Amino acid sequence: MAGGWTRDGAVQDQIDDTVSDAVKRARADMPSGDAAKYCVECGEEIPEARRLALPGTRTCFACQSERDAARTNAGINRRGSKDSQLR
Repeated sequence: MAGGWTRDGAVQDQIDDTVSDAVKRARADMPSGDAAKYCVECGEEIPEARRLALPGTRTCFACQSERDAARTNAGINRRGSKDSQLR
């Protein structure tokens, strides 16, 4: 169900595009290659289980958690409502 000037299925297309963009960004942010033995930020040893689970990881869990918490989402505003543009 679409409303106004949009075609049927346009809302679902926006949702699909938003999810697809988020997946692409997450995959691009994933580390690759050999994992570091020590965290590049704090110098603590990265546990072997983490290195095996996340090939290419360069940070310990604590440092990565801080980085993830500080990340902001600067995505594309696909909603056409005025309210979403004012936020």
